[in-house]
Amino acid sequence: MAKVERFAFHVPSLEELAGVLQKGLKENFADAQVSVVDCPDLTQEPFNFPAKGICGKPRIADVGGVPYLIPVVQKEKVYDLNAVAKDIELPGAFILGAGAVSSRILGVNAELIPIVQTKSEKKSAVNGSYVAQINPSDKGCLLEKYSSKYSDCEFGLLANLYASEGQPGKVIEVKANGRTGELNFVSCLRQILEKHYGEKPVGMGGTFVIQKGKAKIHIMPPEFSACPLNTDEDVNNWLKFFEMKAPLICQPVIVSRDPGFDLRVEHTHCFSHHGEGGHYHQDTSPDSVQYLGYFLPAELLFRIDRPLETHHVGRD
Repeated sequence: MAKVERFAFHVPSLEELAGVLQKGLKENFADAQVSVVDCPDLTQEPFNFPAKGICGKPRIADVGGVPYLIPVVQKEKVYDLNAVAKDIELPGAFILGAGAVSSRILGVNAELIPIVQTKSEKKSAVNGSYVAQINPSDKGCLLEKYSSKYSDCEFGLLANLYASEGQPGKVIEVKANGRTGELNFVSCLRQILEKHYGEKPVGMGGTFVIQKGKAKIHIMPPEFSACPLNTDEDVNNWLKFFEMKAPLICQPVIVSRDPGFDLRVEHTHCFSHHGEGGHYHQDTSPDSVQYLGYFLPAELLFRIDRPLETHHVGRD
């Protein structure tokens, strides 16, 4: 059994959080509006998720970690989202986030965009996840629905996950247009929280859409690196970078500050309905970019199978 550590986040009210984010976003975007709204029905376009909302016992899980991928891969590190749901004391949880596929299942390395209603006593799992991998034929992006080929809920190496009961409810809606600062949308949100809440870690997750513009996205190569990746430069030379076009539906997991669990404090994967997806870095069209997001602060953090030997390479 993987070791599971637990931590209670500071949970501000939605009204307070909306005010904090609104003020901070104005420093990084030409136009920003943050409000408390009813969560839209996420089973509808453009999301098409297997659950209606992101509310109900919200929590974050940080599973495995980058040290299991680099400098040298540890392929035996394999996990299951249904087991994670039990580990975070929420069997049947609706899970969104960013992770790596199980190379044992796919035979290659690739980006996983997890979107899963995990199994409960009454229902089997509904896997709406996507996989973004390098297309062997043209070296471009190959984005596929996981369930079109596989029937499991396995993943490998690492994942950052936002989990809830998948219920409707009140959420924070963020609209941000025209980026004027250097930070990407997710880093901006995280740093606003860190600056305001300081020593009180706040966790947040949900989904956002890049409605207009383009973004810098990476996809890991199908083969793990034969030689050790020891620096960020090594990692960036190994990764494959693309410019992808909106609309992109993104799943961010954000922790304002690591309370000592060797966390990846932000991690976002995205998919689309036009065949593009992967790991979000930054929009590349700051003047025209439009973001629309729905977020909720998490109550609990679960750290699952924390690496004993760690480093800070390859975490952006």
